Amino acid sequence: MAMFSLEGQKAVITGGTRGIGQAVAVSLAECGADIILIQRDHSNTTTLKAIEALGRKATIYTADLSSQAEVAALTPAILKDGHKINILVNCAGIQRRHPSAEFPDNDWNEVLQVNLTTVFTLCRDIGAHMLSLPVSSITNRRGSIINFASLLSFQGGLTVPAYSASKGAVAQLTKALSNEWASKGVNVNAVAPGYIETEMNTALLADGSRLKSISERIPAGRWGKPEDFGGTTVYLAGRASAYVSGHVLVVDGGWMGR
Repeated sequence: MAMFSLEGQKAVITGGTRGIGQAVAVSLAECGADIILIQRDHSNTTTLKAIEALGRKATIYTADLSSQAEVAALTPAILKDGHKINILVNCAGIQRRHPSAEFPDNDWNEVLQVNLTTVFTLCRDIGAHMLSLPVSSITNRRGSIINFASLLSFQGGLTVPAYSASKGAVAQLTKALSNEWASKGVNVNAVAPGYIETEMNTALLADGSRLKSISERIPAGRWGKPEDFGGTTVYLAGRASAYVSGHVLVVDGGWMGR
């Protein structure tokens, strides 16, 4: 079990108040990590309480991830409080649906800011901090960065050009950072979820014909659930994945192999 232990590690996670991000935050805590949750405000304490119930420490820092200024201020605030960050999970994301010929500039800009620019800023700033840390005897690395990509890192989707563009870029950003940092003890990987039962997919789940066509193509015979990502992220954060970097791990019930 030492291969998956995160004892003594501290993880920063965005998007941890619900869905996949919440499941990931709790799983990291179950394996021993203390958690810093990046949230819009302090109103949602569900994940914090679940982590504390496990006997782990949880702290909330607030930022509007659509504001570049607020995102840029996050890492200095966290480090000023004396935190040492070993794990970064960029899970927050938004989606806007419009026909591409009618896609509004403001929606394009907001999706790219939250899904890509925020990811880069946190990778850059927390990555620089990780590079200054000693190699951990627990994970045999200085740090681990796990970005959330998507099936649309590989496919184009329908009526979601901004989301597809952002998630394709997240996959390439992951590889670019890995090329520079893997030799220095910071592994950078991404997880690409398939079709998952979360609020982001409410429109698809409510569309009978789309739901049927998607479900029939998934070899596993079901849509994914947030808890399907706990073990995946723990693996990428811990010693078991010491020689894995620059990889986009697809968790999709077999969709991409169909």
